[in-house]
Amino acid sequence: MRILFLADVFGPPGRQAVEEHLASIRADRKIDFCVVNGENAADGAGITARLARRLLEAGADVVTTGNHAFRQKNSTSLYSEVANVLRPANISAPGVPGTGTTIAKAANGLDVAVINLQGALFMSTPTHPFLIVDGLVDEALRTTPLVVVDFHAEATSEKIALAQHLDGRATAVFGTHTHVQTNDARVLPGGTAAITDAGMCGPHDSVIGVESDLAIQRMRTGLPVRFRPATGGVRLEGALFECDPASGRALSCEAFRVDG
Repeated sequence: MRILFLADVFGPPGRQAVEEHLASIRADRKIDFCVVNGENAADGAGITARLARRLLEAGADVVTTGNHAFRQKNSTSLYSEVANVLRPANISAPGVPGTGTTIAKAANGLDVAVINLQGALFMSTPTHPFLIVDGLVDEALRTTPLVVVDFHAEATSEKIALAQHLDGRATAVFGTHTHVQTNDARVLPGGTAAITDAGMCGPHDSVIGVESDLAIQRMRTGLPVRFRPATGGVRLEGALFECDPASGRALSCEAFRVDG
């Protein structure tokens, strides 16, 4: 079974690349299931119901998010209006809409569980991910051995630690949030596919998606600057892995990168 994960979709350039190419990528590479992180789909910060539907129509089976899950106006209604769109499970509290887990059907008819978590190191996160992840994975395993985790976190150490912690229980643990693809796609000893950061779907002639001049101005002066998505060097990044659908163990894992 082949599963594709596409990392943070950034602004209009990233959305357009996904919409134009995901269907053909799925067909050419015989992808059975696809998870897309849509955290930055709306001009580089957040996502709306309309944009989430467009990513699902383009070929995503599940859309995950992160620390910008509620950044856009009216985004609170998104998670009740659109199925298979997740916000991090550990920002849950009374009155917070949406869910951090779902089970969706793959093209081959098998159930795949997807869990969305946010890191605690250097991020404002209500509940530490390590306090709830075991229960979420155990609950998913009651339905399917195929469990994919999107861990939206700042620190590489935290993302590596979670992958190691879930080795042998989750099928894959993919890091997102920093937008720079790391060179460590691998299958851990227990059979869990992992990559510390899957990268970004969007304009790479930029500072992690933002026009470089604006990001540099902010860093040099410390003054507020209104960021705009860049437009050059668009490519799709993520991770592609194969797994045994009976056991849920990964057989291979590689970084995914194509021009958009």
